[in-house]
Amino acid sequence: MNSEHGISGPGVPMTFASGAIMKNRFMLAPMTNTQSDEDGRLSETEFRWLTMRAEGGFGLVMTCASHVQEIGKGFSGQLGIFGDQHMEGHRRLASRIKSYGSLAVIQLHHAGMRSPTEVIGTAPVCPSDNERSGARALSLEEVYQLRDDFIDAARRAQKSGYDGVEIHGAHGYMLAQFISKEINHRTDAYGGSLANRARIIFEIVDGIREVCGPEFLLGVRLSPERFGMHLPDTMEISQRLIDEGKIDFLDISLWDVFKYPEETEFKSKSLLKHVTSLDFKNVRLTVAGKIQSGHDVQQILDAGVDFVSIGRSGILHHDFPKQVIANPDFAPVETPASKVYLKQEGVSERFIQYLKRWPDLVEE
Repeated sequence: MNSEHGISGPGVPMTFASGAIMKNRFMLAPMTNTQSDEDGRLSETEFRWLTMRAEGGFGLVMTCASHVQEIGKGFSGQLGIFGDQHMEGHRRLASRIKSYGSLAVIQLHHAGMRSPTEVIGTAPVCPSDNERSGARALSLEEVYQLRDDFIDAARRAQKSGYDGVEIHGAHGYMLAQFISKEINHRTDAYGGSLANRARIIFEIVDGIREVCGPEFLLGVRLSPERFGMHLPDTMEISQRLIDEGKIDFLDISLWDVFKYPEETEFKSKSLLKHVTSLDFKNVRLTVAGKIQSGHDVQQILDAGVDFVSIGRSGILHHDFPKQVIANPDFAPVETPASKVYLKQEGVSERFIQYLKRWPDLVEE
């Protein structure tokens, strides 16, 4: 591990390989919130939610997953970036986020077989036919189109003024479906070996670098388990992404940064220790999963992580970074939180309804 990694307090600025400077070590996690318009355009509630977090001190504000194809929509009210009609909203959003000194980053996404039929109005698509979800396999031409649409979405994001993009390869969505040998049964160049199954991710990374240039911030989100993922595969892909030197950061979603692997043979150390054992060179690392207090933040930074990805505490406190920098012992408010309180924090009624699927977060 590079000696520059994981030696800083949460308020210390950080420079990425592309040259982008993050003013502190706090990233707003990309969270499903169902707040945008059904055609993918930015809504006022989404705008308020994200810009309040920039105002609250997050060094990097990442949008929710934003779909790069209409058929890749993962949930009702998802923010889209699959067409030029979305760019007006993105220009406004990126400009306001940056006005507070935050980096503006959009997460590029395709839900694949996890696109609900009732949301997209047709059968979802997947690397291979999937009986359980009713998804059909992509043709080879459609795989090429998918790759190109991720790259086009990044071009759109750059034209809209974003500092960068994150490629969503986690949580069992389309790119993770390609990686998974349980889901991907293709026999062409995009199936079989791990190198083939991960091919589309590397082609997207290469394409974005070519189109957007070396100064555009580029990250990849991966998860090491669940949804047919295996820790060794994630580790191998991560190290190759680092070694090829085309990304600025890896975003590893652990669900719980303190947990141990589910796969028996890897339980000798925590998931976080597995991840931080990679040779990161000049690539930055962020992790997500139950980082809730000032103490948690410092513990994760001390473990060798460059910046933290904050979800739940970013919902409860739009100014969580400012609070922690001022008071390292800061802990979020007790939950369940009232609807009145959450609305004061910029959480819309639709987002509140979505949050009710997590127990003890929203007061009944």
